[in-house]
Amino acid sequence: MPEFETVEITTDLLILGGGMAACGAAVEAAYWAKKNGLKAIMVDKAEPDRSGAVAMGLSAINQYIGLKEGDNTVKDYVDYVRNDLMGITREDLVANIARHVDSTVHLYERWGLPIWKDEEGNYVHEGRWQLMINGESYKLIVAEAAKNALGIDNIYTRIFAVEPLMDGDRCAGAVGFSVRENKFYVFKAKATLVAMGGAVHVFKPRSVGEGLGRSWYPPFNSGASAYFTIKAGAEMTCQEVRFIPVRFKDAYGPVGAWFLLFKSRATNALGEAYMQTRKDELEKWLPYGKVKPVPANLRNWLMMLDVNEGKGPIYMRTEEAIAKLSEQVPDEKARKKKLRELESEAWEDFLDMTISQAILWAGTNVAPEEKPSEIAACEPYFIGSHSGASGAWVSGPEDLAPPEYFWGYENMTTVKGLFAAGDASGASSHKFSSGSHCEGRIAAKAAIKFCTENPDMPNVDPKQVEELKAKILKPLDLFEQNKGTSSDPDINPNYIRPKMFMFRLQKIMDEYAGGVTTSFTTSKQLLEKGMELLNFLKEDAEKLAAENLHELMRCWENVHRMWQAEAHIRTILFREETRWPGYYFRSDFPEMKSDWEVFVNCKYNRDSGEWEFMKKDIKRIF
Repeated sequence: MPEFETVEITTDLLILGGGMAACGAAVEAAYWAKKNGLKAIMVDKAEPDRSGAVAMGLSAINQYIGLKEGDNTVKDYVDYVRNDLMGITREDLVANIARHVDSTVHLYERWGLPIWKDEEGNYVHEGRWQLMINGESYKLIVAEAAKNALGIDNIYTRIFAVEPLMDGDRCAGAVGFSVRENKFYVFKAKATLVAMGGAVHVFKPRSVGEGLGRSWYPPFNSGASAYFTIKAGAEMTCQEVRFIPVRFKDAYGPVGAWFLLFKSRATNALGEAYMQTRKDELEKWLPYGKVKPVPANLRNWLMMLDVNEGKGPIYMRTEEAIAKLSEQVPDEKARKKKLRELESEAWEDFLDMTISQAILWAGTNVAPEEKPSEIAACEPYFIGSHSGASGAWVSGPEDLAPPEYFWGYENMTTVKGLFAAGDASGASSHKFSSGSHCEGRIAAKAAIKFCTENPDMPNVDPKQVEELKAKILKPLDLFEQNKGTSSDPDINPNYIRPKMFMFRLQKIMDEYAGGVTTSFTTSKQLLEKGMELLNFLKEDAEKLAAENLHELMRCWENVHRMWQAEAHIRTILFREETRWPGYYFRSDFPEMKSDWEVFVNCKYNRDSGEWEFMKKDIKRIF
């Protein structure tokens, strides 16, 4: 194996990630760091221009409260989020983001993002909380602001931050490696802000074979946030909460614009609208079965019941929606013009954020104004920013949070000096892109305050660094030492390569933890068997091998996924109820129970290797 140069970088604030939350953190940190004579840097596995969940673009901003217009309140949004998560949410965190998010959206417009306007100059809403945008360059615009604020010399790209550096119970930074050069990086910091995304490809995706890699959530988000915070010893929350979005089948195109802007219906193959024919099922999930809008997981559940009865495929009635909207225009000439506009908007929805769906429509002769298109439930994802909630347990704001939820600095985890935002922070879902950016700003401001009040640099034991370097680079050594012992380097008794490892992980999670194959259903017996097989996989993780830097990245992405998988299985086992039918269903505990309307938190002991699980009461602030 070639020699790796060790590069050591010292800063006050270390921002890990390059997505929306990290870019928000960069903008805010730069402002407060300059005022206090401090330094902040960003480290991204990719390039901020196309990093994170908004990498391909977006067709709508999904969190905008509209406080100036007076139509909505912060309480309204908190009520919406609480109901959609079946009661499990940190109201203080949701409210904190909601009261600040509008200013973040206005920044986007100032930076050049085209937000749709009507003839009177008002924002065009997709739904109550969503604004339509021309968003193909959304991430480019937001990343440019981050780079201008921090300065390009303070942004380190193509570097995979793998493990936390610790000074006792305080986070002292991170270590990782370049995915382009033979360099091992040691980042020492007074405070570290984790914003490295959620996780995809933990479960087997619907798209396999030539479609491998297609998913709704970006495949390069592989659980780094969860791994980093778990390994640092942070208390985690909602690790049982996975998100299963409904998307256009096979290319994962978004459905939001069709439901909210075009007012489309979804029906089964018989033309039945399952939200109507199965509405009695909602009575089993009170009080949340009666709220409006119906929680996303319950909408999924009603659709899944139809599918399991053999009434599929499920269709988005695009042709019906476009016809109804065009018919609202009485003049025939104007109606034809309106029809062309609607067709254009239908295609633009995909071209802004999921180009492959437009290609699939074209390749399968789907004209949305003429015929419906299939939709389906995706495989599960771990995402704290959308309709999931998994992430680290963080401190709320002092003026909103109950005493049990506040410990000095907003968005600091239970580990001193370690902050989390975006998908890395838990129990504060429905922040989406704008809320994640806003939360990054909130966390960065608090982290700079932490640096000013804790000015001493943590101690980093050189022995710890060398041990981590050897551990992280080991897959390269293993491949080099053993590649000649078999005629096919992919099949070797001395190691496992990352793609084979990923397939094994996905098979375990799919079949035992409630994936697509089991119709998202699991049980104590299935979970325990899955945990047994996962333990075998953990043993084999020590034998992961990499032929080059790209494969080394793939090795560690899969280790990160594996830890997210373990936290998930263990937490589902702990929660003995079905709280989110449509996301997962426990056949042995098929009902929702009032005494389980609590947070389930967990913590990994770095010294003993044991997991601790606990219930935490939900404190309502509204």
